[in-house]
Amino acid sequence: MPMFPELCRAVSTYSDRSAPFVDLSHARFSSPLLCLVLSRLDYGNAALAGLPTRELSRLQSVQNAGARFIFSANKYDHVSLLLRDLHWLRAPQRIDYKIAVLVYRCLHGLAPAYLSGASRTCRRDSDYGHGRRTC
Repeated sequence: MPMFPELCRAVSTYSDRSAPFVDLSHARFSSPLLCLVLSRLDYGNAALAGLPTRELSRLQSVQNAGARFIFSANKYDHVSLLLRDLHWLRAPQRIDYKIAVLVYRCLHGLAPAYLSGASRTCRRDSDYGHGRRTC
C-alpha cells in the first residue's frame, strides 16, 4: 500500500524540521500531529477493514511512532500508556470503530446522502417466526 511509506516520510519530515526549533512539549505538538497521523490512519477505513495482521501491524507502528514523538519517548518505551493518555484506539480497533460509526450514521440518516441513499436495512424474518432474510 503506497500510503505507509508516505505516512512514515511525513512523520519523520515533520519531526526533523520541528525538533531543532521548538520545545517538544505534549501540548504544543499534539494537535498538528494528531491531524497528520490520524487523518492518514483514518483515510479509507473501509478499504483497511479485513487487512491481514501484518499490514495492520505496520499501521500500528506508525501510530506508535506518532505517540512516541508527541511525548518524546524512547523507541523502546511501552506505548500503551501513551496511547491511553492520547485517547487513541489501536489501529484495528480504530478501523472497526470508524466503520461502526459510519454504519450507525447511515442507518439513522445522519450520513451524507450518497451513503444513506445507497444503504438499506436487512432483517431476519426469524424475529417474526419465518426464518427468511428480507432487505
